[in-house]
Amino acid sequence: MLDAIRDFIDTIFEPPLTFLDLAIENLQSVSIITAQGIDLSNYTMVFRDMPSEWQMVVQSLLMAMVMIGTLLLFRLVLRTYYAVKDGVKWW
Repeated sequence: MLDAIRDFIDTIFEPPLTFLDLAIENLQSVSIITAQGIDLSNYTMVFRDMPSEWQMVVQSLLMAMVMIGTLLLFRLVLRTYYAVKDGVKWW
């Protein structure tokens, strides 16, 4: 009887487990490729022809955009947290 229940449960969870095993294998192969990092200088070669003052302006604008994006993401996560907290009355 116990073996029948165990076999039934295994048949239910076998497809998700095989999918997760396949995902783990694929992520491990991807991590080998991405371990090298991203060379941002390939994307900023356009700005190398500018004078150094303009390069600093572009760098400041990019840093400001990253900072604003980070703050907006933080605000989104915080609002989601408060919405979930308000939705659950026993907190």
